[in-house]
Amino acid sequence: MNRLSTERRAQIIRCLVEGNSIRSTVRITGAAKNTVTKFLVDIGKACAEYQNETLHNLSCKRLQIDEIWSFCYAKQKNVPQKHKGKFGYGDVWTFTAIDDIVELLK
Repeated sequence: MNRLSTERRAQIIRCLVEGNSIRSTVRITGAAKNTVTKFLVDIGKACAEYQNETLHNLSCKRLQIDEIWSFCYAKQKNVPQKHKGKFGYGDVWTFTAIDDIVELLK
């Protein structure tokens, strides 16, 4: 199995973080679509593992909280009957929270 170099991985992550689609990331980096997709899944698992192990007992005093709505496959009202209720089809909500860490930097 071929392994991506650290520079190539950083380039793919940079493109995705900047908001590029998977297809545009493929065009920019020259990596295969499946490579980018599998790497994205690996990045997500690594981030989730890091957050689950690291973010405990935080002394948050001021949070900014927001949500982002999107959909997978189709909007909820347009999901075919055979896919209704299945994971990965319909409305998707992502919730975010940002802590004001100014106090930690003092």
